[in-house]
Amino acid sequence: MKKHFAYAFLLIFLLQQACLFVQVEAADGFIRTRGIHFMLNGDPFYANGFNAYWLMYIAADPSQRSKVTDAFREASSHGLTVARTWAFSDGGYRPLQYAPGSYNEDMFKGLDFVISEARRYGIKVILSFANNYESFGGKKQYVNWARSHGQYLNSDDDFFRNSAVKGYYKNHIMTVLNRYNRFSGVVYKNDPTIMAWELMNEPRCTSDHSGRTIQAWATEMASYVKSIDRNHLLEVGLEGFYGQTTPQRRNLNPNFDIGTDFIANNRIPGIDFATAHAYPDQWVTNSNDQGQLSFLNNWLDSHIQDAQYILRKPLLITEFGKSSKDSGFSPYQRDLLYNTVYYKIYSSAKRGGAAAGGLFWQLLCEGMNSFGDGYEIILSQNPSTANLIAQQSHKLYQIRKMFARMRNIQRWKRAKAARRGNSKWDGINFLDKYLCINNHRWYSKKNNACE
Repeated sequence: MKKHFAYAFLLIFLLQQACLFVQVEAADGFIRTRGIHFMLNGDPFYANGFNAYWLMYIAADPSQRSKVTDAFREASSHGLTVARTWAFSDGGYRPLQYAPGSYNEDMFKGLDFVISEARRYGIKVILSFANNYESFGGKKQYVNWARSHGQYLNSDDDFFRNSAVKGYYKNHIMTVLNRYNRFSGVVYKNDPTIMAWELMNEPRCTSDHSGRTIQAWATEMASYVKSIDRNHLLEVGLEGFYGQTTPQRRNLNPNFDIGTDFIANNRIPGIDFATAHAYPDQWVTNSNDQGQLSFLNNWLDSHIQDAQYILRKPLLITEFGKSSKDSGFSPYQRDLLYNTVYYKIYSSAKRGGAAAGGLFWQLLCEGMNSFGDGYEIILSQNPSTANLIAQQSHKLYQIRKMFARMRNIQRWKRAKAARRGNSKWDGINFLDKYLCINNHRWYSKKNNACE
């Protein structure tokens, strides 16, 4: 009986959303935002996905491209819809960019293949422009390039401040956005396979705890990206740590300060949705498994609430996981973490909340042991976790599917009302009230809206 009531309430919510989303967007395949929701071709879009930083690196070698194909095939078979990966490899071994503005065509063709293959399997991609860390070059490589050209720089954090470094970074952005895909024939900035751009993987500026440095940098770079590409969404790449904007939330942070601000950074014009990462096993190492899960619940609850009521933007959990290298690890413990993340996302989504999906770290295929970091999931070798992933995909798909049905019903009702000369559907006020109550907000009869 409870199950039937749950479906009834979900239907009511979806019917309400049909009333709110009556504008029909062009079916161009680009993911957009409307309020706290992602939208795809007029319907809400929910992302159950994965990280696979290695995709371009592997695809640069034509003899290894089958691994990329296998990854997308397996992901698709488990209902995964979004992949997050690197659009950078700066200096070092097999770089994409071997000097400022100079590119390795073989690596770029690898990225071309990744995007075209994702399209073939119906998977959207999030592409990150740079790394905070030294892996694949990172901000350190940009700073070293500037030093070699006569710039006097004190620390790697000058990546965010120095005009020459920012010029190198902007040039990389422009090059990626204007890249012509050799496989699909589509310029990246025009390709709906790409869901979003990410300014940097986990930006950190420990030399400025005030947050002003990263705030200024992200504001400048968001404006630059949008000046070239208005088709795609953009996010900062944040882990989700709170800053000076919300001092009452800072007690939720792990015991370090990295110069970012979840609220201020995500309020920047041009930043379309918020992100957070979740690694209790790294962040609260002195806690046992139960303590880490308690931290995770509070972490997710606060970010979902703040995305919905303060930022009024969708929230994507762009990294989460538990390492098999943790002391006393068991697949059951990892499944508890996955289930916690997935439950929070689904519970929010079914109420029309801001949580729009999660991407686990990381997906590997068989025969890729050298890429393992303890967090890897090989779907064929981790059946219990793979089953949780597939179940979450199905749940989120059902919400989207039922909404599509309700939208068709709403269109029919509106057409019928138009033929009768009526401008409103009689049930809209009740459904407005339901959604307001379900999201803990007051319903204004005068304004016919939540307040």
